[in-house]
Formats: sequence, structure tokens, C-alpha cells
Amino acid sequence: MATQPAMPRFIPKRVKRASGRTDASRTPAHVRVIGVELDKDDRKLIRLKLGAKLGKFATSIERVSVRVTDANGPRGGVDQVCRVKVVLSGLPSVVVERRHRSLGAAIDAALQATEGAVRSSVRRRRMKPRRRRKPASGTRTRPPSPA
Repeated sequence: MATQPAMPRFIPKRVKRASGRTDASRTPAHVRVIGVELDKDDRKLIRLKLGAKLGKFATSIERVSVRVTDANGPRGGVDQVCRVKVVLSGLPSVVVERRHRSLGAAIDAALQATEGAVRSSVRRRRMKPRRRRKPASGTRTRPPSPA
């Protein structure tokens, strides 16, 4: 199975995504950090992991946002929080938050849970039965014949 490309940091406004026809390399992923140190390599690794986990759903995804914060803030403590928000085309957004002592474990747990949540949302849309068309106004429908 081929590996998915990393999701880019941003896409210029003049390059418009074509809903339902765009691959993972054109789906923007924003990584925001509050109270945690992440260098460029860490951010790139997060985008690579996003591409690997969510690349197969890229045609249904409009954008992804990852927020990494220190749960305790300046008071100290060891909990790190990773919150992932995925905006889906034609479906409600998926938001997953995971907390762990190590930053890597929080990110991995959040991405794993996000993959499952996006999969179930997309599957639900694909499994939804199609609606029957209503008859046009002015057309008569026959009542059932008595048997």
C-alpha cells in the first residue's frame, strides 16, 4: 500500500480546493501550539502522521486543525493535550481531544481516535439510503387498487 503524502501547512487562496476531488497533498493542516515547545521537525512529523491517518479520507476533508497545549499552563504539571478538529464536506466537524503525560503519546492517541471518528462519519454518509424523489406537483398518483 502506498504511503500518503504529508498535509501542507497552508494552501494559497487562489488555489481553490475542488470538493470531493482533492488529494491529501492539497488539504491544509494547521498546527497550533500553546505553552508547549514544538520545532519545525515536530510539526512536520505531525503533518506526516495526519497524512498517513487521514489521507484516505482527503476527498471528504476540507481542512484539519491540530492544537497542542499544556493542560496545566504556567503552574507546571505533566499533562499535555492534543485536540484535532477535522472539517468534513457536507458533514458535521469531528473534534477529538486526548490528554497524556507525554506529548507524543497524546498526539498519537488523538490521531488514532480521529481516524476512527472520521471513518465512522464518512461511512455513515455513504451508508445512508438515498431519498426517494417526491412526485412533481400536478401529477396524480394512483390509489392502490382494492384486492
